[in-house]
Amino acid sequence: MLRPTAFALAAALLPATAFAADSDAVTALDAVEVTATRIPESADRVPGSITIISGEELRARGAHDLRTALSLVSGVDAPPGGDAGPASAVVSFWGLHEFDAFLLVVDGVPWGGAFNPSIPTLDLNDVERIEVLKGAAPVVYGATAFVGVIQVIHYPAGRAADQAEVAYGSYGSLRGSGSLALPAIGGWRQSLALGGERERYSVTREQINNGKLLYRGAGDVAGGTLRLDADATAQRAAPNSPIPGDPDGANNGDGLNPAVGVDANFNPADARIDEHRLHFVLGYSRPTVLGQWDSTASYAHSVIRDVRGFLRPETDAAANDDGGNADYQNQARGILDTYLESHLAKSFGHGLELVYGADLLYGSGRQTSLNGAYCAGGAAPPFDCPADEAGAVPPATTTRPVDEVNRVDDRRAFFGQFVQADWKPDARWDLNAGLRLNETHERNLSSGSVVTGGAAGFQSLERTRLSGSVGASYLAWSSGADQAVVYADYRNTFKPAALDFGPDVPTPNILDPESARSYEGGIKGHLLDGRLDYELEAFLLHFNNLVVEGGSNAAGQPQLVNAGSELFRGLEWESRYRLWHDLQLAASASYHSARFASYDVADADSPTGRDDFSGRQQALSPRTLASAGLLYAPPRGLQASAVAGFVGRRYLDPANTVSTPGYVSLDAGLGYRWRRYSLGLNGYNLTDARKPTTASEFGESSYYVLPGRRIYGTLGVSFR
Repeated sequence: MLRPTAFALAAALLPATAFAADSDAVTALDAVEVTATRIPESADRVPGSITIISGEELRARGAHDLRTALSLVSGVDAPPGGDAGPASAVVSFWGLHEFDAFLLVVDGVPWGGAFNPSIPTLDLNDVERIEVLKGAAPVVYGATAFVGVIQVIHYPAGRAADQAEVAYGSYGSLRGSGSLALPAIGGWRQSLALGGERERYSVTREQINNGKLLYRGAGDVAGGTLRLDADATAQRAAPNSPIPGDPDGANNGDGLNPAVGVDANFNPADARIDEHRLHFVLGYSRPTVLGQWDSTASYAHSVIRDVRGFLRPETDAAANDDGGNADYQNQARGILDTYLESHLAKSFGHGLELVYGADLLYGSGRQTSLNGAYCAGGAAPPFDCPADEAGAVPPATTTRPVDEVNRVDDRRAFFGQFVQADWKPDARWDLNAGLRLNETHERNLSSGSVVTGGAAGFQSLERTRLSGSVGASYLAWSSGADQAVVYADYRNTFKPAALDFGPDVPTPNILDPESARSYEGGIKGHLLDGRLDYELEAFLLHFNNLVVEGGSNAAGQPQLVNAGSELFRGLEWESRYRLWHDLQLAASASYHSARFASYDVADADSPTGRDDFSGRQQALSPRTLASAGLLYAPPRGLQASAVAGFVGRRYLDPANTVSTPGYVSLDAGLGYRWRRYSLGLNGYNLTDARKPTTASEFGESSYYVLPGRRIYGTLGVSFR
């Protein structure tokens, strides 16, 4: 239960709006950020690495997902898909390829709340800019991040991209979107963004169908500004399947089973990941004698139906007495997210600004999973099934017996009180420090049965600890528009272990929080009369209490455990050169070393009963990432863009015995813009690279691959 003093403070500060969403305060999209400090500050002076991507660039490049949007950011990779479905992505920073290691923020609100980033419901329509912060965010958000923050900022109420487009593409895909600044009603400013898509893929039965709406309103009330945001997502998705690894190890070129094509889909006939989500934000901001007061109250509710299947390892895949070589899950899930935040921002003169406040992040997740076995032989040779069950499409889960019923009820509350100071004692120095008192509370009730019997577990866990950061930047040289800024920072943070809502009952023991300490330093600035932007950074990250799969629980089911630590080191370089106003060249490169410092897990097949992977490279973490891009986007006339990305060789297993080679992907676009209308042709992954990108946490030794080549023709109209 929350401490009375903490709850009273949260209730007193309830009226709401996040300063980060007040884009009217931002005057130069390429120079000002609000993610690191919650107050507008030049990105050049922030003691850390931050990249800002304008909405105009996203639209010029035809970027509709995180992979495309972040393709020119150094050291960041966001391959689409994963266990959360084709509308999702698994984002990696600093070589850490893990679904929940980063923080996703939308207009100042943690998107996904106290659980996992809600990437499947993310909407990149009507985006003003995206801010990407490298490293931990241990102070000013209710949910912390270990390796990075992505904040998507839409146009504020009364402003919009004021355009609409419709696109038709490969496999009969169709999508449309539009945004408009609506007429004001008195002093009430408002905007509306609508979008929908029908995405089809080369994988049979894989698809996404959705509709999204975002309304933003704001007006002057009682000497301040009241905001109201409302967005809704209705999404129906049919997932693809993770591809089994090669049972013969490294003998196959890409580490995947050569008998299973990359477009195979062995999900049951009724497979789907459907989500209906409603989200409301109420905000209020006004000046006070104590400083600028900004508060946010956010409420989101999601209803999810998740039906999928996963092949068993080939050595255990033959049809047996349960009638199958694959296991299915038919889940009903409800997630509630609440976020309350309030802070004061005060300038004390002499270059000192102080932000202090409190926040409460509460999440409630309930899930019921009906599990059983089915035969997927017809869709995935050589996993054979009886002839009468080897159809082209595996049977629906509703036609198969239920062998197991699992239930999970997890409730968690993260409360924090924070203070962050930014001091510029002169024109060259910028010093930043923050401290946060974290109080985390979690209660987990889980039960599982095999129809004839069952097991249940309950545990609650509370943690109170500090986290914080300190950093400094120094303007070492300047001449006209050119400059060089050196910076360094230290950050210390922790985060309660994530809940994956998988088919198996989690261990009744709530795992210890993961924690991280990071050190970062670099140089950034401008050259060639301000036309060349550059940044070079180095980092060191110590990661502890890594959550890994660790044998079986008392009921014989897989379980997660805390095991050891990881060490991440690397160099990242990013640059952009403006040849002239409408033509830009961009390039980035990074080198990462992501190794287990200690990683020892139980293994019944090992002679010693355990496997020690200490010193090995983290699976699916490439040492090398690189990108190069060209963007030509004048207000009228011919337009063109091309972005090539390289992902280096990676290991598929923690023992580092099976690897998959590096690959190059290419996105390109060509179009023409008149005063109000535009035509375009965009291609994604034109090299048709189909390499494994993400390991499934539910299907053993199986991997999701990069979606195949896709091409779209687009017609757009501007209302400006």
